[in-house]
Amino acid sequence: MKILRRRPRLLISLTLAVVAAVTVTVAMVIQANKMETLSPREERDRVASGTGVPSGQVDCRKAKCIALTFDGNPGEPTDRLMDLLKQYKAPSTFFLEGRRIHKFPDVVRRIATDGHEIGDHTWTHAVLTDVSDAQIRDELRRTARAVSGITGSEPTLMRPPQGRTDDRVSKVAKEMGMAQVLWTVTAKDYETDDSALIIKRVLDGASRDGIILLHPLHKGTVPAMPSILQALSKQGYTFVTVSQLLAPAKAEPGKIYR
Repeated sequence: MKILRRRPRLLISLTLAVVAAVTVTVAMVIQANKMETLSPREERDRVASGTGVPSGQVDCRKAKCIALTFDGNPGEPTDRLMDLLKQYKAPSTFFLEGRRIHKFPDVVRRIATDGHEIGDHTWTHAVLTDVSDAQIRDELRRTARAVSGITGSEPTLMRPPQGRTDDRVSKVAKEMGMAQVLWTVTAKDYETDDSALIIKRVLDGASRDGIILLHPLHKGTVPAMPSILQALSKQGYTFVTVSQLLAPAKAEPGKIYR
């Protein structure tokens, strides 16, 4: 009888624990969504009229621009992806995880020499809103130094894993001279190997000044890229890096762009 009496109490305690955990998670998501973000167009509009972009660079105030961005470590099939990007003249932005960079120095070097942009995606793909300020710094600093050791330049852009950011993350990013870059479209290629679905999600969400999120290490992504690149080219898009999308403005450290 005592055991039976305890069960309702145990169930109530477990239920309350689950509700509390869900409440905390929802609150964190709401906080991330409430963070102020800037669009590339808004950032360009802040620049004085008459300011030009660097010589030889696309002016996205006039051209129909879109930025392809790729998250993950620089292993295979990044080389195959870069072959496709070169074929379609599609400079892109690669947000790299740091922990495996040393295994693929030639790939990282090629990303830079092919005209792509390299951003910081932390060392271990840690959710930055869940760790201390010191760990946020360490995650970003180790990756930045690893990239610099290969390319000679440290990233000025970072992408928080899962897009999870808050005031603390923004503060540390500002201290480290990095702007945060989210996205306008995700293919959710981490949850499917269906290339046709990945293509559909990208094309359905594509728009001028858009930032597309993809993950080359997932099986369906690189096979989807020829169709994505061909379709967007036919729709009149010009492919640019995130920094080119913002030009003639420059990304401001700590700010969040989407």
